[in-house]
Amino acid sequence: MRTTWGLATDRGRVREINEDAILAQPPIFLVADGMGGYDAGDRASQIVVDSFRTLAEQGSVSTAEVHSQFELATAQLREMLETEKRAGSTVAGAAVVNQDGVDYWLIFNIGDSRVYSWHEGRLKQISVDHSVVQELIEAGVINDSQAAHHPQRHQVTRALATHVAPDPDYWLIPFHAATRILICSDGLTNEVADPEIARTLQTHEDAQDAADSLIASALSAGGRDNVSVVVVDLLPRHDGGNGERSTTNGVAATANTALKNQFEGSTIPRRFGRKT
Repeated sequence: MRTTWGLATDRGRVREINEDAILAQPPIFLVADGMGGYDAGDRASQIVVDSFRTLAEQGSVSTAEVHSQFELATAQLREMLETEKRAGSTVAGAAVVNQDGVDYWLIFNIGDSRVYSWHEGRLKQISVDHSVVQELIEAGVINDSQAAHHPQRHQVTRALATHVAPDPDYWLIPFHAATRILICSDGLTNEVADPEIARTLQTHEDAQDAADSLIASALSAGGRDNVSVVVVDLLPRHDGGNGERSTTNGVAATANTALKNQFEGSTIPRRFGRKT
């Protein structure tokens, strides 16, 4: 298999800066949504990207290696942002891992940025939001419709932050069950409903076209937050080579504030150290 991808980010129509950062450099793809305001949130998300970039250009990675980057990013947040007590970032992503000679998607998240799979015409949210409204939904206090307008809908219950140890969730997804992956910040999902996201992924075969269209939809809906997306496709290899082809002409792409302009089976999260 080979990967092809598209990525896009925008500060939106309201925010003055873009606190999102994105990384698309096989075998690692992720979106980080910084928290902490000017000169803190954008630095926090970039620290995440810089930490995970060390995994780039490997054939695959392990869960332990991914978790180590969460720990490294946390340590760097503490070192570089020690005066910004509230600085942090949500992180969502996908990495290629190999277990017993079989490749899988390792899906990971902490916070309310999301990872979806698109497979055989079905959109499925793989990650589970770490948020107040998600806990209220799971407790049966509110439904999905009420969550969209709840006053605490932006409050996360977990994040990569300076004052706590990282506690991400992990899932292993067979390649054949998720041939397209969407990773996005909440700037997309707060503006664009899942059915419209599904239609966009259905309509645009090219990953970059899909990413651009999703950003445009979020901006048209109001663009009240920074919005970032990474769309990754798995394609059969016909060239006999070993490298990945990207829709960005083979250049590993990252973005930060400079870019202002259903599979079948369980999705129970696995914490690091649990048997998967």
